[in-house]
Amino acid sequence: MQELKLSPLNVLVLHGPNLNLLGQREPGIYGSLSLAEINRQLEAEGQKLAVKVSIMQSNHEGVLVDAIHDALGKHQGILINAGAYTHTSVALRDAIAAVNLPTVEVHLSNIYKREEFRHHSYIAPIAIGQISGFGSQSYILGLQALVCFLRQSIFVSS
Repeated sequence: MQELKLSPLNVLVLHGPNLNLLGQREPGIYGSLSLAEINRQLEAEGQKLAVKVSIMQSNHEGVLVDAIHDALGKHQGILINAGAYTHTSVALRDAIAAVNLPTVEVHLSNIYKREEFRHHSYIAPIAIGQISGFGSQSYILGLQALVCFLRQSIFVSS
């Protein structure tokens, strides 16, 4: 039986606006972990899953759009917490649709238990899934789900 060699998976993790203030910003809603601590958790989980995780944060919509465009040919999937841009950015939605990479949307808080304007996501309809409400664990669950999806896709297409 021939052994199937898998290319290493590369996942782009994007953090949107104000997430650089995690640990200081409304800890009752967003938790007490800093973004650096969440990134360390993601990198550790990536090692367990044998996945390269590339992480960036920006408060600027265009920078996030450029990062999504640049993911094409470099990454097999995207894990994104677009922050407030979730509810406002058609540009991020269109960038994700344009590169057509499997994307999982994550949120620290349960956006459906919050203000009405947070209940709508421009990203959710084009994402393979959305995880919200589990604090920093939302990122880990999102990464696990994305990697599982990507690995299943590799076997289905081969």
